[in-house]
Amino acid sequence: MFHRRPVALNQISGNTSVNLARMSAIEGFSRSVLVSIVPLVALETLGSKENVALAYLAAGILTLCITLNLGTLERLIQRRWLVTLGAFSLMLAAAFLFARTTWLLPLGIGLRSAAASIYTVCMSLYIMDYIGKKELTLNESRRMQYTGAAWLIGPFAGSWLVENDLRDLPFLLSIIAAAMMLGYFWKLRLGDNKVLAQAQSKAKNPWLAIKRYSGQKRLRIAYGITLSRSCFWVTLFVYGPIYLIESGLPVWSAGVLLSGVSGLLFFSPSIAKASQRFGTRTVIYVGLILTGLSLMGLGFLGEPTPWAIVFWITGALGGVLLDVLGNIPFMRSVKPRERIAMTAVFSTWREASELLTPLLVSAVLVLFPFHVFFFILAFMHFSSAVSTSFLPRRL
Repeated sequence: MFHRRPVALNQISGNTSVNLARMSAIEGFSRSVLVSIVPLVALETLGSKENVALAYLAAGILTLCITLNLGTLERLIQRRWLVTLGAFSLMLAAAFLFARTTWLLPLGIGLRSAAASIYTVCMSLYIMDYIGKKELTLNESRRMQYTGAAWLIGPFAGSWLVENDLRDLPFLLSIIAAAMMLGYFWKLRLGDNKVLAQAQSKAKNPWLAIKRYSGQKRLRIAYGITLSRSCFWVTLFVYGPIYLIESGLPVWSAGVLLSGVSGLLFFSPSIAKASQRFGTRTVIYVGLILTGLSLMGLGFLGEPTPWAIVFWITGALGGVLLDVLGNIPFMRSVKPRERIAMTAVFSTWREASELLTPLLVSAVLVLFPFHVFFFILAFMHFSSAVSTSFLPRRL
């Protein structure tokens, strides 16, 4: 789902797996309770979709700079303090967004995304020290179920509170959830927990790994798959609520849509079984094609209409297939000796999508109506589907 989550684990112990899944769910709720609100707040504050796109573009640049330097940050401060920094960034982001001012809004959006990246990379690095390749699909499926619960409740709760004149409460809930996640993390960290007690590996400066990453074909394909998926989720979670409002639907419908598509994550076990039967590569291919066709449908509809919600849902279904399996090509292709450095590079898919999506929207709106953007995004998915054929059949 849009605005990513950490890699899960399975082979350490059942209790550890559940504990970290719970922590991810709490962190996910902190972000999801605002996800249907932030685009509408941005539109209200900035006045137009063009300005909203520019705000997200500025936020994407900020987040990308932070993510690419996480390796340097981790060398300066211990990983547990980096997780703590991410939690405080999430709380500060909610406060900035609550202020609803022109100059604090992009900063709040950027900090919110940066916090998600810090959390994702840190958890991934913790778990990469312990997890085996054969358990990746099962672990992703388990983690998605816990994450799905948070994202099922959060978007609807946030939009419902706004609709019922409790406009400030979602921001407070976001801050409280981030504080709870931090408290839970330190409880696990100070307890008898082998994963969080000590980092076994240190991240290297990702700037030095970019050239090495781009020189590996399978890693390039893995990045393209994840970038395409994330661009769709950025589009859905940022422009989806605006699209529904412009089509004449009430504010709460945005929360229903985002919560509803998040609920598709509960099909994760079925997706995992499908990958075992048909192959991970095949399921990823189907997900890319399904989302691409749905975006084509939105493009052909043109002006916003309530009927378009069908294409948003089918596109999200393809996106969920990619959410469960989209990271697998990277995890199974990266060399063990390089995975720490490469993880920081690979993790920039979030920032790249949050940068690329508003950049494309801004460029399209200069010469064309907004729906042309859907055709461009569909082409990206079809291109990624073609590249998937170059991955091993039994991925």
